[in-house]
Amino acid sequence: MAMMSIEAQTTAQQPRLVVHILVDQLRTDYLEAFSPLYGENGLKRLMTRGRYFPDARQAFKPVDRASATASMVTGATPSDHGITSLKWLSRKTLQPIYCVDDAAYKGHQTNEASSPASMLTTSVADELEVATGQFAVTYAIAPDRDMAVLMAGHVADGAFWISDQTGSWCGTSYYGDYPSWASVYERMEPLSQRIGSMTWKPVVEGAHSDFHYFQSIAFDKKTDFSHSFTDASRIRQFKTSGLVNEEVYNFVSRCVEGSYLGRDNVPDLLSIGLYAGNFENKSVLLAPSELQDTYVRLDRVIADLLALFEHLAGPKGTLVVLSSTGYSDTFGGETNLQSYRLPSGTFSMERASMLLNMYLVPLYGKAQWVEGTSGNNIYLNHKLIEQKQLNLNEVLTRCEEFLGQMSGVRAAYTARSMALGAWDQTVSRIRAGWHPERSGDIIVEVCPGWQVTAADGSATVHPGDAYEPYPVMIWGPEVVAAQINSPVMATAVAPTLARCLRIRAPNASREAPLQLR
Repeated sequence: MAMMSIEAQTTAQQPRLVVHILVDQLRTDYLEAFSPLYGENGLKRLMTRGRYFPDARQAFKPVDRASATASMVTGATPSDHGITSLKWLSRKTLQPIYCVDDAAYKGHQTNEASSPASMLTTSVADELEVATGQFAVTYAIAPDRDMAVLMAGHVADGAFWISDQTGSWCGTSYYGDYPSWASVYERMEPLSQRIGSMTWKPVVEGAHSDFHYFQSIAFDKKTDFSHSFTDASRIRQFKTSGLVNEEVYNFVSRCVEGSYLGRDNVPDLLSIGLYAGNFENKSVLLAPSELQDTYVRLDRVIADLLALFEHLAGPKGTLVVLSSTGYSDTFGGETNLQSYRLPSGTFSMERASMLLNMYLVPLYGKAQWVEGTSGNNIYLNHKLIEQKQLNLNEVLTRCEEFLGQMSGVRAAYTARSMALGAWDQTVSRIRAGWHPERSGDIIVEVCPGWQVTAADGSATVHPGDAYEPYPVMIWGPEVVAAQINSPVMATAVAPTLARCLRIRAPNASREAPLQLR
């Protein structure tokens, strides 16, 4: 019996096409709440006929789109893969660095120069290319540049995204030439020419009246919404609308039609980024109908994608993994909590860094001790500290004590505490999101209800550590349908994909693969 069991496992059919669908900000509570509005062949199909893990969690904080994407494809945290956020401060130039910027590689259909060089570990796509001697076909397609390039990894055949400036589908010379099938799409069906005539309305008229999940006055007072895309920020608005996933599907279908994906016995990997956040990153209190419609449209796109892949590689030749980035930034524009007498406030990083520098002047002399800030990170002037022959740890301790007394600060963590500090659950998550070469010398964690205003004027909201569930769904041959309610780590997705592809897991992944049988 044991020999028969081993033989059955080794002769299981290997998928010809593995598809990783990473949905930005997809939440389990919303996913399940809107299920009465879904069809039978999209999200419901994955939830009921695949392996459904409704409680996946990221192992680090803070989480944004870039850090989450890198973690999902590498199975590692920013402390290893190095993508701590969308941007960080360069200690050499004191200028912000976008995580996939690389002046060495020109863009296709864009002036943006990009590569995955800042990602310091391998991804599933990298390992597949190595295992097959680059005979595998690997593409990544997503609305945003960081998501597309990070999902593609270092050795892919291509990464494609929608330009914020022109609406064109872009690529980078890092992966070689712009493929002919993409050129045909851009010539025949350019989004830049279609977007001006597009209007986003509910896909089901009156759905917000027939069904609503949110306890929001917006549902009671608002009729069916209607949004057009005509002003200077129209592309960015479009990319946070329910229509963007349909545009991604159109480009994916052209990729499937024009490339060699799934056409031989060498397994291929297609990575797709989709969107499930709210319109213009508004609070759900301000745009509940838009969020509901985004999920309904997402369900239809998933159904179309599953049909497309089954037609290409057959139901037994296709494995689909759908996961979330595992964070939510739909808190912008939140109703003023202070008007409800709730604890809240705004913490200005620019003001904090200025006050910190003023505090250090009488201690160590008149100089620019604080070099800059990025997000909730503060960077000190290491060269000056060395020239003055000061003890860096002593300076950091004084900074930590000073910042910890400021209004709205729950805690300040220094580079020293990240390396040697006490180990608890909060510090563990922050440490996992910290990288010595890219993170600041001090990380400021604000209190729940407070938001951080960055030095460039952008606001990053920190809603605290309130629990939010995020899903992982796996569907395909040899996957036994079941709902597994035990919590799982999001970093287990990459080694699970690797096991399904029968290749080595990415070189910094530590989680065991998820059980699919």
